[in-house]
Order: sequence, then C-alpha cells, then structure tokens
Amino acid sequence: MAGFVNYIKESFNELKSNVSWPTWAEAQNLTVLVAVFSIIFSLAIYGVDVVFSKVVGYYFDLIK
Repeated sequence: MAGFVNYIKESFNELKSNVSWPTWAEAQNLTVLVAVFSIIFSLAIYGVDVVFSKVVGYYFDLIK
C-alpha cells in the first residue's frame, strides 16, 4: 500500500512541476476544435452508414 501512495504523490508532483499546461484560451480553442472535428467525423460515419445500408438493402432486394 505504501508503494501505491508513493506513486500517487510522485504523479501529483510530476503533474504540478514538469507538465506544461496550456493557457485557458488555448484550452478553449482546442476544445472547440476537437468538438468541431468530432461532429464532422460523426457526420461522415453517418453518411457512410446510410450509403452502405442502402447498398445492402438494394442487394437483398435483388436476390429475393
């Protein structure tokens, strides 16, 4: 258990002293960027899903 507590303390110290954190404005800009690309990517996946669904439906209608 002492090893786990030591690991947590060292991790916290590492985050506090050695990690370079973005400014608040940078974090907001990056969050918006990630949200926009997530929406674009989800719309692309939705489009591919709709197209494949139509193709598979058309195929099964042909083999009936």
